[in-house]
Amino acid sequence: MTDLSQIVKAYDVRGVVPTQWDEPLAELFGAAFVEVTAADAIVIGHDMRPSSPGLSGAFARGAAGRGADVTEIGLCSTDELYFASGSLGLPGAMFTASHNPAQYNGIKMCRAGAAPVGQDTGLADIRALVERWSDEGAPAPVAAPGTISQRDVLGDYAAHLRGLVDLSGIRPLKVVVDAGNGMGGHTVPTVFEGLPLELDAMYFELDGSFPNHEANPLDPKNIVDLQARVRETGADLGLAFDGDADRCFVVDENGDPVSPSAITALVAARELAKHPGGTVIHNLITSWSVPEVVKENGGNPVRTRVGHSFIKEEMATTGAIFGGEHSAHYYFRDFWNADTGMLAAMHVLAALGGQQGPLSQLVAQYDRYAASGEINSTVDDQTGRLAAIKAAYESRDGVTLDELDGLTVTADDWWFNVRASNTEPLLRLNVEARDTATADRVRDEALAIIRG
Repeated sequence: MTDLSQIVKAYDVRGVVPTQWDEPLAELFGAAFVEVTAADAIVIGHDMRPSSPGLSGAFARGAAGRGADVTEIGLCSTDELYFASGSLGLPGAMFTASHNPAQYNGIKMCRAGAAPVGQDTGLADIRALVERWSDEGAPAPVAAPGTISQRDVLGDYAAHLRGLVDLSGIRPLKVVVDAGNGMGGHTVPTVFEGLPLELDAMYFELDGSFPNHEANPLDPKNIVDLQARVRETGADLGLAFDGDADRCFVVDENGDPVSPSAITALVAARELAKHPGGTVIHNLITSWSVPEVVKENGGNPVRTRVGHSFIKEEMATTGAIFGGEHSAHYYFRDFWNADTGMLAAMHVLAALGGQQGPLSQLVAQYDRYAASGEINSTVDDQTGRLAAIKAAYESRDGVTLDELDGLTVTADDWWFNVRASNTEPLLRLNVEARDTATADRVRDEALAIIRG
C-alpha cells in the first residue's frame, strides 16, 4: 500500500522531487483536495523552484478533472496566495517548500478565506484519498470537468497591503532587502513602488537553486551578507525574506538581528492603537516582553502552541487582531488571519519612519530579556528525555511546569521550553531570563539533561 507518511506533515505536504513525490502524485492531490473541500473553484500559485510549474500544473489538472474551475495566479509568495484565497473567496494551494533546499517541494493548502488545512482540518482525509487512488487507480473524470484560467493578482495584493499600513508620509528610509533568490524578489518591487524608500536589492533574481545562500533567514549564516551590506551602506535597516516570502527577519542600522519577539511586540502595540482592547496571540516561546507590551497597551494576550494551524485556529476562536511567533510568522485579522511577513515589514517601516530615532533605539523598549535562541539536540528517545527534565524540575520550590506544547518550566527570573520536532529526532530548547548569566546557567543545566 502507498505510504505518504514521509511527505504529509502536520500542516502541509513536503518532500524531495521526484524521489518522494512527482507530478502524477500532485495530480491526485489536486483531485483529493477538491473532493475533501467540495470546492467548485480553487486558486493555485507557485514559487520559483524548477519543479513548481510542473507540479502546480498537474494539481490543476487533477482539480479540474473533479469539476472545479481553477484560477492559476502563477509565480507568487505564499501570502500572495493567501490574499487570493481571501479576496476571491476560494480554497487555495501554494506550491513551495519554503526555506528547504532546492530538491524539495511541497503544497500549502487552505480553505476559502485562507483558513488552514492541517491534519485535523482535511489534510489527513486528503492523504487517505491519495493513498487509496495510488493503489486502486484515480477515479474517472467527472462528466463536466472544470476550466483552467490565469489571473495576475500581484497589483491587487500590493494595494491591499498598502491600504492596511500607510507609508506615504514616513521620512525617507534606506532599506536593504535580501530576497534570497526567493519570492520576495517578485513581490517587494511592486509593494514598495513609489514609497519614500531607497531600496537596495540583494539576490532578487528568482532562482530555486539558491545560488547565494539558503532562503532560511532563521539560520544566522544566511543573513551575514545582509548584515554586511547594511553596515557598509549606512542603511536604516535590513529585511530578509525566506524562500516563499511569508516570513520576514529584520536587522537594525548596526546590522544586528532584531528578535522576532520584539517585532511581535512592536506590531502588537501598533495594532492595538487601531483596535483598542483587542486580543493578541503569541506562541509559548515568544519573549515575556510580548504579553507585557500587550497588557501595557490595553490588550489581551493569549498564549498558544507553536504552529500556524494553532495560531490561526485561536485567532478565529478569539477574534484576535494579531498573532506572532518567534519563528517570524506574523498573522493579521485584516489579512484573513493568515501570516504575511510583508505586512509585518511594513509595520516596522511605518514605526521607524514615523519618528526620528534609529531602529535599535526604537526596538529596545520591546527587547527586555536575555534569550538563548532555539537550540536543537539530536535525541533518540524524545519522550524519555522530556520525562527526565520533568523529573528534575517538578519538585523544585518556586518552579511551575506546564505541558501545553512539550514542557515549559518557569521560575521568577527565567523560563525554558523543550519541544520535540514533528519531523526529525530533535528536541528544541528555548531559554529566557532576566540577565545573560542566568540564561546561560539555565541553558547549560537543561542541555546537560537533554543530551544525557
